[in-house]
Amino acid sequence: MSVSQPTPAEGSIDERADWLSSLQTGGNPVRIFIVVVAISFALWHIATNIWLNEPGKWQNAIHFAGFAFLAAATTSAFGRNANRGWALAFDFGYGLAIAAAALWVAYAENGVYERTLAVTGQSWQFSWVDWAAGALLIFAALDLSRRVSGWVIPILIITSLSYILFLGSYLPGVFRAASLPLNDVMFRTLYNDEGMFGILASISSTNITLFMIFGGFLVASGASDFVIELSKVVAGRIRGGAAFVAVLSSALTGTISGSAIANTASTGVITIPLMKSNGFRPQFAGGVEAAASTGGQLMPPIMGAGAFVMASYTSIPYATIVTVSIVPAFLYFLSVAFIVRIEAVKHQVGEGVDMVVNRGKLLSGGMAFILPLAVMIYLLMSGVTPSYAASWAIAALVVVSWFTSLAAKVLGRETFEPVRMGPSKIAEALLIGIRSSVMTGILLVAIGIMNNAIVTSGIGNGFSLMIAQWSGGSLVVAILLIALASLVLGMGLPVTAAYIILAILTAPALAGILADGIIVEQLMAGISDPAKSAMFMLVDSPHAAKVATGMLRDEALALMAAMPFELAITVRPLLVDPVAQASFLLTAHLIIFWLSQDSNVTPPVCLAAFTAAGIAGSKPMATGFESWKIAKGLYIVPLMFAYTPLITGSLEEVLQIGFFALFGIYGTNALIQRYAEGPLNPLLYGLIIIGAVGAYWPLNWVANIVGALAIMAVAVLSARRAASQAARSVTERAG
Repeated sequence: MSVSQPTPAEGSIDERADWLSSLQTGGNPVRIFIVVVAISFALWHIATNIWLNEPGKWQNAIHFAGFAFLAAATTSAFGRNANRGWALAFDFGYGLAIAAAALWVAYAENGVYERTLAVTGQSWQFSWVDWAAGALLIFAALDLSRRVSGWVIPILIITSLSYILFLGSYLPGVFRAASLPLNDVMFRTLYNDEGMFGILASISSTNITLFMIFGGFLVASGASDFVIELSKVVAGRIRGGAAFVAVLSSALTGTISGSAIANTASTGVITIPLMKSNGFRPQFAGGVEAAASTGGQLMPPIMGAGAFVMASYTSIPYATIVTVSIVPAFLYFLSVAFIVRIEAVKHQVGEGVDMVVNRGKLLSGGMAFILPLAVMIYLLMSGVTPSYAASWAIAALVVVSWFTSLAAKVLGRETFEPVRMGPSKIAEALLIGIRSSVMTGILLVAIGIMNNAIVTSGIGNGFSLMIAQWSGGSLVVAILLIALASLVLGMGLPVTAAYIILAILTAPALAGILADGIIVEQLMAGISDPAKSAMFMLVDSPHAAKVATGMLRDEALALMAAMPFELAITVRPLLVDPVAQASFLLTAHLIIFWLSQDSNVTPPVCLAAFTAAGIAGSKPMATGFESWKIAKGLYIVPLMFAYTPLITGSLEEVLQIGFFALFGIYGTNALIQRYAEGPLNPLLYGLIIIGAVGAYWPLNWVANIVGALAIMAVAVLSARRAASQAARSVTERAG
C-alpha cells in the first residue's frame, strides 16, 4: 500500500507525474535525474533541520527552489505534448530558472538594503536582475500552484496583488486601502516575514516536509500494513466489522499521511471492496471511507499541516495543540462509527466476512508503527521542535526495522514479516515523502504572496469587522458564516490553504466574540475600575451608564453589540487576561480548522468523496451526500469547542464532556437516520431530543446523566420494537 497523490492538475500527464513514484527508472536518464534530485532534496530537509545552520531566508529559498524544479519537471503546461523532447526541455529549463531565481533573491537581500540606504529618501532599490528574479518567482508561484491545485489560488493571488497595487483605492468603506508602489510591493512580497519566503515557507521547510518524509518511511516500512491488520483484529468480529475496519484504519493512517485524499486512496482500495462484500451499499461504503479519511486530518500527532500552521499563528506550542485535539478526534471517529452501527442494524448487513489476519505483518508492522511514533510523541512532549522529533523518529524506525529483520531470522517469518530499511527502501521512503510534499511546498510559498497582501493592506480587519457586524455578536451565527465561507473556499482550494486564508481573515473576529463572553459576565457584575468602565462611555447605548453598577444579561449583550469594532479591540485586552485570550485564539483556530475539512465531504465539490466513489463504483454526487451525512461530527465538535471547555478545561472536565457527548452524538445520528437499534416512533424522537440536550449540556452532572439514560432508553426501546416487528413478520409468514 502506498500513499497516493491527488490526480495531477490539467496540463500534466500520468507518466511525468509518476517520475516521483518509485525507483524503477527503466534506465531513463531523465527519470534517474529526477529521482536523484528528489532523494537528495529529502536528505537536505533532514540535514537542515538537525545540524545545518542556514539563515531562514536561505533555507526557505532552497526549499522552494527544489520543489519548484520538481513541480515543473513532473507537470507540464503542454498537455498531450508534455513528453515531447522540446516540451520536456522547456519544463526542465523553466524549473532550473525558477530555482536559480529563488537562490538569487536570498543572495541579493543584503545588496538591496545597501543600495536603498545609499540613495537617501528613495524607496527600495532593485537591480534589473532582482526585478527579473522577483517577477519570475511571482509568475512561477501562480503557474505552479495552478498545475498542482487548479486555478483558484492563482486567481486569489492576482486579486490580492491588484488590491495593494491599485484596486484597494477604488473600493468603498472598510475595504478601501492605499495603493503601494511596485517596488514596495516587490520587496514586501519577497522579503517580509509574511511574504513568499517568510512564516508559511518556514512552516513547510521545517515541520511539514519532515513529517511527510516520516510518513513515507512509515509506508515503506510496512507500518501501513499493520494499520489494516490491527483494524481487522479490533473490528473484524462485530456487526458492521468491515466498515469499522475502514474507520479504524483511516484514523491510524491519518497519523501517517495527513491528507484526506491520500488516505482515501490508500486505505479505500482495501476497505471499500470489503464493505461492499459485507453487504453495505456502494455509496455508503464510499461515504464511510471518505468521512473517516477526512478525520485523518484531525488525528494527532500530524493533523495534516494544520497543527504546524496553527502553532505558528497562535504562538501556542505544537504539543499543546496536539494534546487538546486527542479527545475531539476520538469524538469524530466514534460519530462515524455510530453511523456505521446504525446502518448495519437498519439494513441487517455487516456479518459473515472472514477477515484473515496476517500475524507476521501485524507484529513487524506494529513495531515499525508504534515505537517510532512513541519516540516522536515523547520528544514532542519534552519540548523539542517537531522537525527534530520527526527526524529522530525516522532514525528510530530504521533501527526498529533492522531489529525486526534480525528477529525474523531467529524466530522465523511466521512470526515476523519485516521490511528491512536498507538503502533502496530508505530511498523509496524519501521519494514517497517528497512526492506527497510537492503540493504543500508550492502552495504555502504561493499563499505567502496573498498573506503579505492581507497583512500589508489591513483587509483582515475589514473581514473581521464584517463577521462581527453580520453576526451581531452571536457566536453561532459567526460560526455559520465561517462554515459557509470554508465550504466556498474548499471548492477550489486544498484544505490547508482554505484553513490558512480563513484563519487570517476570520480568527481574530471569532476569538473576539468568544472573549466577549467574559466581558458580558463582568458587565453583569459591574466594573468598578474607572479606567476600565470609562471605555464603555464611548458606546452609543443607554446601558453604558450601568457599567459600574451592573446590568442584566440582555443589557450587557446589547451593549457589546453596540460597541464599535475598533473600540472592542481596545477593550478586550483590558478585561480579558492573556491566558484566556490565548485559549480563545486557539479555540477560534480549531473551529476554523475543523470547519475547513468539510470541503472534502460536502457536495458539490468533495474530492475525498469523489475519490471513494471511483473505488466503490458508485455515483459521485450520491457518495458525496452520503459522506456529508456521515461526517456531521465536523459541525458538532466545533460547536462544542465554542460552548464547552472541551479544549480549555481540566482533564476531569474534558473527560466528562467527552464521555457524555458520545451519548449526544449517538442520539443526533439516530435522529438524522430515523433509526437507532430499531425503528423510531414519535415518543422516541422526543426522548432523543431530551437526551441529546442533556448529554451535550456542559458540566452539569444531573443533565448529563439524565441525557445519557434517555439515549440508553431509546436504544433499548427501539431494539425491542425491532424485535417485535421481526417476530410479527415471522408469524405472518408462518400463517
